[in-house]
Amino acid sequence: MELNKLYKEESGQGMVEYGLILALVAIVAISTLVTLGENSIKPIYNKIKEMFPAA
Repeated sequence: MELNKLYKEESGQGMVEYGLILALVAIVAISTLVTLGENSIKPIYNKIKEMFPAA
C-alpha cells in the first residue's frame, strides 16, 4: 500500500521539471556565448554600456 502511495504522489514533479528546463537554458546560453567568442560579444556590450553612463 505504501509503495502505491509513493508511486502516485507527484507533488515535486513540477519543480524538478522547471529545474531541468532552467539548467538546459543555462547550458544553451553559455554554449552560445562560448561559440560566439569575445570578439562578437564585446561590441554589443560596449554599446549597451554607452547607453547607461555612470552616475
